[in-house]
Amino acid sequence: MQTNGPGFSIIDLYAPRKKIYTREVSGRYASWRWACVWLTQLVYYGLPWLSWNGRPAVLFDLAARKFFVFGLVLWPQDFIYLAGVLILCAALLFLLSAVAGRVWCSFACPHTVYAEIFMWIERKIEGSRSARIRLDKQAISFDKIAKKSLKHLAWTAVALWTGITLVGYFTPMPVLLSGLARFTLTPWQAFWILFYAAFAYLNAGWLREQICKHMCAYARFQSVMFDKDTLLITYDAARGEPRGVRRNWRRGAANSLGDCIDCSLCLQVCPTGSDIRKGLPFECIDCASCIDACDSVMDKIGAPRGLIRYSTANAMQRGLSAQEIRRRIARPRVLIYLCMFLLGICVMAVSLTRRVPLKVDVMLDRAAIGRDVGGGMVENVYRLQIMNTDERPHAYRIRAGGIDSIAIVSPAQVEVDSATSRSVAVNVRAERRRTGSGAGRIRFELVALDDERVRIAEDAAFYVPPN
Repeated sequence: MQTNGPGFSIIDLYAPRKKIYTREVSGRYASWRWACVWLTQLVYYGLPWLSWNGRPAVLFDLAARKFFVFGLVLWPQDFIYLAGVLILCAALLFLLSAVAGRVWCSFACPHTVYAEIFMWIERKIEGSRSARIRLDKQAISFDKIAKKSLKHLAWTAVALWTGITLVGYFTPMPVLLSGLARFTLTPWQAFWILFYAAFAYLNAGWLREQICKHMCAYARFQSVMFDKDTLLITYDAARGEPRGVRRNWRRGAANSLGDCIDCSLCLQVCPTGSDIRKGLPFECIDCASCIDACDSVMDKIGAPRGLIRYSTANAMQRGLSAQEIRRRIARPRVLIYLCMFLLGICVMAVSLTRRVPLKVDVMLDRAAIGRDVGGGMVENVYRLQIMNTDERPHAYRIRAGGIDSIAIVSPAQVEVDSATSRSVAVNVRAERRRTGSGAGRIRFELVALDDERVRIAEDAAFYVPPN
């Protein structure tokens, strides 16, 4: 609140943001977190460089409307698989949240991963937490300008390479880098590289915890997936309070003091600036940095670890053991999410294994509907859009059935190259005397000559004009 003349005051409804200077921490959870950083980034940056049958292993070719995922060639008609993947991801997120809270946020969320990378660069260039605080407070100098410039240059390089990699999933990397070197990128390629680079630079370098606090929708609805048996980072207030400063555990201190020595390291290492000792805040991302920091302090003063730990509300209230906590994981909510996830995987696996690498669309040529061609024959012309979604070329035999005396005049066989489509005009005739006037239902069947398991059928209408 600020005064503004006698009898008036200005009240700030929103507190200004205070920059968070995170302290570097080491421990088992920090090691796991960095393992996930390496794993996710090796996958993200490495996939566009992998080859599969002479093409990128993962390529979303929007211009050709084909999506290559290792041995799979997906077309827009296969959009159902994308929906299935999204449903599986949602079920997995619900399952992980019910069991271990925001474990996704702490170990695999792209924002958290890149914020960790950017903070690592910041620490390497500007120094430790105290050094960064001193650097920001000191007057403008050559040393300050050099360090800040080098940091932002490194951030920009990482962000740009991240944007280039994103576009590399839609344009083969050699083609993209060649266009980049020759300044011949298309406007859309340049736009998405710069947009995603700016997005990564802004979010991971500047906004950081503000994304988790104010922009992430998951932080708002996560609580509906929690219950009293969900594993969350908790501070054992019964053991830690009242706090008191001392060098050794239970030695030289009053018996009334708890185990917390009020060192505030748990607050200094938190990337969102939360104080876990005040209860679980909604912006907590379960990164477990406070656990590593507190455990290191407990080791130094000779106290047992676990003052801050993963636990549940029921465990804290009832004093449950670790074995009892594990037994409570298999509860109805978790089992339902697990069944949904496993069922989804089974459905996707069966669907993909039974998927026929062949698609066909049948379109009737309206300019040649039910025309008489002499000899008592009626002819319809169809255009077959044949899509070979296999990794090898095939020759297909075309058959027609459903009406007596129906036959294909030409062509009865067609070759389609791998992962391509071909449009073929097919003339179909039937004897008028053996068909009634009006529309009848026929069926086209395509069978691969080299593999009869690759077959597909599609219905169409055959028109016979009145006499």
